[in-house]
Amino acid sequence: MKNSELSEKLKSIELLLLDVDGVLTDGAIIYSHDGQETKIFNVKDGLGIKLAMEAGIKVGIVTGRKSPALDHRCRDLGIQYSFKGIQDKAKILAKIAKQTGVAPEQTAYIGDDLPDLPLMRRVGLSVAVADASETVLQNADWTTSATGGCGAVREVCEALLKARGEWEKLIDQF
Repeated sequence: MKNSELSEKLKSIELLLLDVDGVLTDGAIIYSHDGQETKIFNVKDGLGIKLAMEAGIKVGIVTGRKSPALDHRCRDLGIQYSFKGIQDKAKILAKIAKQTGVAPEQTAYIGDDLPDLPLMRRVGLSVAVADASETVLQNADWTTSATGGCGAVREVCEALLKARGEWEKLIDQF
């Protein structure tokens, strides 16, 4: 996709949907001795999400897994749209559009692996993290330079905010 096309798509995005494992995290799943699952989230991704929401971009999670660690992270960031345990991610898009009031064409989705493809194919902007599977990379409109869990979400949030002309205003608060 050409930079001018990407810029136009970025300007139209009102909803950013995120996969979790491999996008908000590096894909590692850690279990404690008693079976509790732990995830490591990137603080820069978190700030990017908060800035996007502050600018009026809705943010949601669409993941095949369920995790108390994810629940805590969503509460911490104020993410109100969270769809967990979703095996067919494409089927949930109509429900998401109804709940958020945002059309699929105005939605971006960041994914990293094969279960993300059906949803990536139905949104206005599909994004792959740099270390996504080869098939996902080939099917994405845009690939981040950062890998999953290491700033890829922040990269997308900044690009969205810059395309909308909101980045400078937001960073003035710091």
